[in-house]
Amino acid sequence: MKSGPTHAPPADGRRAIRCVVAGRVQGVYYRAATAERADALGLNGWVKNLSDGRVEAVASGSLETLAEFAAWLWQGPPAARVASVQVEEWTEQVPDRFDVRG
Repeated sequence: MKSGPTHAPPADGRRAIRCVVAGRVQGVYYRAATAERADALGLNGWVKNLSDGRVEAVASGSLETLAEFAAWLWQGPPAARVASVQVEEWTEQVPDRFDVRG
């Protein structure tokens, strides 16, 4: 009996996640603070504002650093008021740096 394809983690142990953050997260230095935190954790990816007032962040790294990053998103910079953080696996390409996008 043949089983379906499995998706093994990359050989280097890196995974990627997409996080969508809602609340008071635009106009409060959220993207820049997120990029600083991602850089400090050695993550690759990007963060950007969405047209509906939420912020999207895609990050690639070890499971441990991704968990730390996702937990930090609940806090954000001092002026932010985070209402929710949705996290899902990301399977698309991630740049080899961390960018702040539009």
